[in-house]
Amino acid sequence: MRKIYLYAAIFIFILSINIKPTYAVEYGRDNSVNILNGQISNSNAFNEWDDFHQVVKINDYTSEYINYPKGYSIHFANYMNLDTTESLYKTSFTDGNSIMEIYYDKVNFNVYTNYSNKFLYNREYHNLETDKRVNINGNNVRIIKWSRKKLERLDKDYNYYASAEIKKNNNEVYTVILKSQQPIQYFESLIGTMKFFNSKGTAKINKMYDNKHKNWNDSTKEFYKNYLTSTDKIKFGIFEPTAPTDMNYLHSLENRLDYDFSVLVKYQSLDSTLDIEELKRAYNDKKIVELTLQTSKADLNLPENKNISYDVLDGEYDHWLKDYAKKLKKFGKPVLFRLNNEMNGDWCTYSSYYYSKDTLIFNELWKYIYKIFEDEGVNNVIWVWNPNDKSFPNFSWNHYLNYYPGDEYVDVIGLTGYNTGNYYKGEVWREFDSIYTPVYNEYTKLFKQPFMITEFGSNDVGGDKINWVNNMFNTIQNYPRIKIAIWWNGIDWDKNGNPARTYRLDTNEDLMNAFKNGFQKIK
Repeated sequence: MRKIYLYAAIFIFILSINIKPTYAVEYGRDNSVNILNGQISNSNAFNEWDDFHQVVKINDYTSEYINYPKGYSIHFANYMNLDTTESLYKTSFTDGNSIMEIYYDKVNFNVYTNYSNKFLYNREYHNLETDKRVNINGNNVRIIKWSRKKLERLDKDYNYYASAEIKKNNNEVYTVILKSQQPIQYFESLIGTMKFFNSKGTAKINKMYDNKHKNWNDSTKEFYKNYLTSTDKIKFGIFEPTAPTDMNYLHSLENRLDYDFSVLVKYQSLDSTLDIEELKRAYNDKKIVELTLQTSKADLNLPENKNISYDVLDGEYDHWLKDYAKKLKKFGKPVLFRLNNEMNGDWCTYSSYYYSKDTLIFNELWKYIYKIFEDEGVNNVIWVWNPNDKSFPNFSWNHYLNYYPGDEYVDVIGLTGYNTGNYYKGEVWREFDSIYTPVYNEYTKLFKQPFMITEFGSNDVGGDKINWVNNMFNTIQNYPRIKIAIWWNGIDWDKNGNPARTYRLDTNEDLMNAFKNGFQKIK
């Protein structure tokens, strides 16, 4: 009898989202489909290095999805489209009205469930409906349901949420997140269909990402070709806080280093204005600006910062963004436009950490701003997508690829990894290769776009910075797809106003000489 009630609940769940079934897969004679390394397969045999999944039809309404590398199965509505191509960190089911995502993490259950859901403290936008701990099939489960106001500027806004965090044991957690355009019912019955077993095989990412042809103006095409695709030499840029507002100190640095930087970094927030004269000043000095727009207010402690992504998608910043786009178009020369960098870090107020664990909000915001630029005829902007090398929190729902808005919207892949030193507890000294070899190798397998290091540096505290710089120059050309590297010439201060991470390259003559000698190697 329990199965009859369970299937009835799932069928009612299907009806509740008011979509006619359109089968996502064609079943074989045994009513099953095998998915091997992202492709439909005739065989159900696989090796330990294979990424193998299976779908078994139960009845006309429901199928069972089996994820062997992650060791679980769950029932789902037949008409939902299944995507296993990013199974390293998630499996997703979609239809015209809802999205279901399943994640697996090796982490302490209590740490995970507390850290993951702090966005609920923001009750201005998040309406908590249910938060309870239940036992489902012998597993401790935290069930949360919440909603937020609908964002009217989106064609489809999935503003109703349900999340189940399922404790398999003390250090393994499964998470099912359901997003819908309508209130969610019978979620616990769906979770009740989950089963767990010992994993077999290897989860992978079974896709590659590539950019699309852009209708840039001639100078932007030329820059893209000469600096990012056809060149064999790496060029260095710099973030110097005084430039391009004032170029005097930068010029003195270049004279002392006997090197002319090719790219300057300029940061902008939603309460600043774009000064085209600064862009012109840099361009006339043969430098391109990496213009970094962060959709927040400059004072990160302002409470409204944690609502701004919603506000942007409600149209509250349309006038500001349109004016911004018009200024860029008027400038007309190439700009490396880096929007909302390091989004997979919880220090960024546009991270999904603050937005329902929902990276779709970030992606929709990116596409929304892209559309405004497109409507204003901006044809001199090269879009740079730039996650941090490590995700904070390092949970699967916060995986950096969840923030990828799509091939159409990304022209350059940005890499960022710092040797933060060990000023703060838990941080360790990392050599350049230990930071960039893993991320470069991973990105090379995933992305066809050109790479650049959008910002990086080494702290003074915790090791030998001069040796770090020497090793960096000796090895950076081992990463041929990195075409530009930008040194962040600044200081991170602790809460008491003391220098915690000194990344400057001009603190002493020996360090300056290390950079000067290194630049001679790459000329």
